[in-house]
Amino acid sequence: MSDESLINPLTKYFNQDYPNQSQPEPGLESKLDPKPDAGEDSYQGSGQLKGRKALITGGDSGIGRATAIAYAREGADVAINYLPEEESDAQEVKTLIEKAGQKVVLIAGDLKSEAFNQKLVDQAADELGGLDILALIAGKQQAAGDITKLSTKQIKETFETNVYPIFWMVKAAMKYLKPGASIITTTSIQAYNPSPYLLDYATTKGAIRTLTQALSRQLADKGIRVNTVAPGPIWTPLQVVGGQPQASIPKFGQSKPLKRAGQPIELAPVYVFLASDKASYVTGQSYGVTGGDFTN
Repeated sequence: MSDESLINPLTKYFNQDYPNQSQPEPGLESKLDPKPDAGEDSYQGSGQLKGRKALITGGDSGIGRATAIAYAREGADVAINYLPEEESDAQEVKTLIEKAGQKVVLIAGDLKSEAFNQKLVDQAADELGGLDILALIAGKQQAAGDITKLSTKQIKETFETNVYPIFWMVKAAMKYLKPGASIITTTSIQAYNPSPYLLDYATTKGAIRTLTQALSRQLADKGIRVNTVAPGPIWTPLQVVGGQPQASIPKFGQSKPLKRAGQPIELAPVYVFLASDKASYVTGQSYGVTGGDFTN
């Protein structure tokens, strides 16, 4: 007898060719075709984060959007950071969080600024009434297949977006975080199996993995857990603003063992788990959600 409740992961989400498309950075979720599934209609919470206060970077779209929706439906109040150009996406998330009955704080600004990072943390903690979770998800990814054409400007901006804010935000947050708090960074399959056209991005993701492990050791005696999530190819605006070579968009994700790209909703439960008390004995770990690529 077959179990009709089982769902084949090969066909659970979009598994066809993506239409050719591009957007200028930073890109909007609302303009993607097809629109990613961030759990807007499907994620159901069970109170795992009731009463928590979370700050999520990149919370307007992609993995950050799915995480923000999931956190709210698990009972957390949420502050999300995004770039001013992404305001329309952020407003959609705000509506969804408020429908879940939770408080939401929108804080637009550029993470490449150390001063803004400090302001972001202080404002989030002030308006939420505390801070228990840092979910650091925002990132910059631009494909460049020839190192001689990889500009210093791009290298700097990739590090300033992906790596430096982790230092700046954690430093600013330490006066708020108490035992039981959780810090979750976002590495990538690129830290383990780097693509030749993502030299700078892959290098930042390797740095994030190492930083997460070192920070977890430093903060363990304070009762603060630090973990990271390693996504594989996930359908988000990051891919169509130059994160992938344009010719790769139609077949994006199809080379993986599960033969499709992942959807943001498939990451959200991992960010929930790592933020929750269910992960009380988990720190310094990297959780892969990669469609079958190995993260060890």
